[in-house]
Amino acid sequence: MIRNSILLSLLIVFGLGLTGCGVYTFNPRGQSDYNAIAIEPFENKTSEYGLAERITETVVDAFIADGSVKIVPAAGADALLEGILTSYRRVVEKYDESDQVEQYKIVMEFEITLKNPDDETDIWSERMVQEGVYDASEEVEEDGQRRASERLVDAVLNKTTKSW
Repeated sequence: MIRNSILLSLLIVFGLGLTGCGVYTFNPRGQSDYNAIAIEPFENKTSEYGLAERITETVVDAFIADGSVKIVPAAGADALLEGILTSYRRVVEKYDESDQVEQYKIVMEFEITLKNPDDETDIWSERMVQEGVYDASEEVEEDGQRRASERLVDAVLNKTTKSW
């Protein structure tokens, strides 16, 4: 008898706890304010041929993999993402004991804007600087570009899809 009343009490407390909590997600990005986004090809104001196209592709692939918003044409989008690669530098990050370059760092600067496609107003606009280090003896410059691009993707995804 006591055992049944304890069990019943626990079930009631558990049931009340569930009904009072509402919806909760373990998704670290929360839920996006947008259901569909259009991603314009990134503009390139540097002399790095083809880099903006690769960055655009990386951003689109990341949004698709994330799955929190659909990628659609601008006509059906809740938001429009635009990006401009404004600066590109390759600088020495580290020398070895013989004064030989051991690591390089790629530094890319971007102007990223998320717009309302209906009236072209900015939802947010931010200057972002991303870096990617690569080993001079074992890797190529594209490895540093890829790492910097991945950091850009993380920053844009978090700023666009995080709601908390």
